[in-house]
Amino acid sequence: MARSEGDSWDLASSVGATATSVAASRALASRGPDPLIDDPYAATLVEAVGVPHFVKMANGDFDDSHDPLFGRDQMRAHIAVRTRFFDDFFASACAAGVRQAVILASGLDTRVYRLGWPAGTVVFEIDQPAVVEFKTRVLADTGATPGADRRTVGIDLREDWPAALRSAGFDPSAPTAWIAEGLLIYLPPEAQDRLLDNITALSAPGSALATEHMDAKALTGDWAKELSARGRRYGSDIDLNELFYSGPRTSAGDHLSAAGWRVTVLPNDEAYAAQGFERPHDELAAMVGDSGYLTANK
Repeated sequence: MARSEGDSWDLASSVGATATSVAASRALASRGPDPLIDDPYAATLVEAVGVPHFVKMANGDFDDSHDPLFGRDQMRAHIAVRTRFFDDFFASACAAGVRQAVILASGLDTRVYRLGWPAGTVVFEIDQPAVVEFKTRVLADTGATPGADRRTVGIDLREDWPAALRSAGFDPSAPTAWIAEGLLIYLPPEAQDRLLDNITALSAPGSALATEHMDAKALTGDWAKELSARGRRYGSDIDLNELFYSGPRTSAGDHLSAAGWRVTVLPNDEAYAAQGFERPHDELAAMVGDSGYLTANK
C-alpha cells in the first residue's frame, strides 16, 4: 500500500515490516559459530511479530543463493556493517562523555538492551505507540533488562515529538547522541528537513548525529523498484517503491552543514572495508551511487 498523509502501521505491514526485516537480518548475522554481531533479542522479536518470511530469514531457513545482495553471506555482511557503524557511533559518543542518547524511529532496535552504557546514561526511544509497546512487552516477557535508563516516547515523528521528548525528561542543554537509522528515505523531503531542524534546535554543543547518506542516484525510485523486485524472488513482499519518498530532496549532509554541523560521510566501500568485508558490486548495487553513512557533530 502506497504511503499517505497520517498513515499508520504495525510491525507486519508497511514501514513497520521493514523494521522487522532489519531485525531478521540482525538475527541471521547473530547465528552460527562465528556470528558477525551479537543481538540476542532480534530473533525473539521477529518470532513474536510472526511473519513467516521474516522468521525463516532470522533462522537462516532460505535458499543460500549467490545473489550479490540476497545470498546468506551477503546479507550477514551488509547488516553487520550497518549495525556496527551505529553501535560504534554510540560507543564513541559515550567515550566523549555524552550521557544522553535518542533513537529516532526505534522500531525493533535493541541497543539500549545489548550495548554497554556508562552509568548515568539516559536513552530515549521514539516510535509509534503500538511499536514501542510491543517491543517493551516482548522483551520484558523474556526477562531482558535495559543497560541504561530507557525512556520511551510513543509518538509519530510527524507529530510534535520534540515536546513529547522534553516531557519524557530530555535535557536540551546536555550533549546528545542521535541516530536516525533507516529513517530519512521514509519521510517526505519537507518532513526530513523539519526533523533535522528539530534535532538541531534540541542539540547542545558536543552533540552528534548518525544516519545514512543517500546519493541522488538512489532517490529516483528506480533503485527501490529493482530492489523490491529482487527481494520478491526470495519471498519478500515489501514494495519499497511504495514506501520510499523518492525524488529530489536536499541531502541530509547539505542540510546539516548549512545549519552549522560538521559533517563526515563514510562511503559504502570504505564502510565495508573498515569492518573487513568487500562490498558486493552488481548493477543494483551501482544504482545507490556514492551512498554510505553520515556522522554530524555540533
